[in-house]
Amino acid sequence: MLGLLSPGPAVPLPSPGGRRGRSTAAVPCSGGLAAGARGTPRDSRGRLCGVTARPVPCDQDSPSSQQTRHRGGRLASKTWGSGPERGQQSGSAKARAVLQEASQDPARAEENADGKYISPFHDIPLFAGSNEDKEIPAKRSKTTGSEVLFNMVVEVPRWTNAKMEIATEEPLNPIKHDTKKGKLRYVANIFPHKGYIWNYGALPQTWEDPNHTDNITGCCGDNDPIDVCEIGSKIRSSGEIVQVKVLGVLALVDEGETDWKIIAISADDPEAQKIHDIDDVKKHKPGYLEATIDWFQLYKVPDGKPENHFAFNGEFKNKDFAVEIIKSTHEHWKALLHKKVNGSTIKCTNVLVSGSPFCCSEEDARSIVQSAPAFMNGDSVSPEVDSWYFFPK
Repeated sequence: MLGLLSPGPAVPLPSPGGRRGRSTAAVPCSGGLAAGARGTPRDSRGRLCGVTARPVPCDQDSPSSQQTRHRGGRLASKTWGSGPERGQQSGSAKARAVLQEASQDPARAEENADGKYISPFHDIPLFAGSNEDKEIPAKRSKTTGSEVLFNMVVEVPRWTNAKMEIATEEPLNPIKHDTKKGKLRYVANIFPHKGYIWNYGALPQTWEDPNHTDNITGCCGDNDPIDVCEIGSKIRSSGEIVQVKVLGVLALVDEGETDWKIIAISADDPEAQKIHDIDDVKKHKPGYLEATIDWFQLYKVPDGKPENHFAFNGEFKNKDFAVEIIKSTHEHWKALLHKKVNGSTIKCTNVLVSGSPFCCSEEDARSIVQSAPAFMNGDSVSPEVDSWYFFPK
């Protein structure tokens, strides 16, 4: 990935889409780059290759820390600098992960990995840390005005359609290209859009418990971290961590499961200072919420599935409502990580969650990453991936 997009989008660990962790069949491969999101290096199981993440002290904001290089001279890591290029990290997150390139050679990967491999599901804090807070997870929340900021893990950049997701059923939960029946999955293009119409991802340290019936929707959770639609002006990168302001939430009922969709905007977006709640989205980005309803209602129809439906008749609920939903899913996640509920196939391996019985050593985490399959070539991408689908209004 670093070779393709250098100086490269920040990608903390490998990537999937659609229903996280549900389908992890190996993709038939035979060579050097897998057929993931168009030319992105992947291993034989569809995962983004060669990246590690490590916590960084919060005082490393100087220009000299924006890029570091390993012994070979190649770009090895990128901090959350606020530069304009696509793929740069956003904000000045104090609980942050710096990504480092790891070679196909496991020995060299270990040599370059002078930090920690982490789980983007469990080890990245839900709440963005304050300027004074150097600990991970952050003990205090960062705010902009009276608004608490959350960390979002970007899975799918806007206008792309490779179904990238946090692989909840794999150790350390790499971000991974989802598969179905041995084939990489792509979301259909619903006219007039191409792929996802927002930067799409998840809030770490949240979990929609499949054994808990939601009082509002009457359905159980979808067994995933809670989804986020980031509506800012920048196209983000898969694996990027973005500090966001929560604006509202949509209650999607997807195949009988509760699947909350948080609407948020990056705190460093030029319009973030005038968009504070869901009504501000209607005012400053007219048509965006309506397009969001249409997209979620129809995106599975080209695959032969029925239209999705929504609680509240498709009404977006406001920021305060959304924050309460997030807090609830965070409590479910804490119960999961402390073995108070049965997570079934969810992998809870982590490096940084204090008191969790699933916490492992840095050496164990490194061994997990280094045991991943070698890079391979995947099948070519079908032209059907670029097809448009038209539906009557």
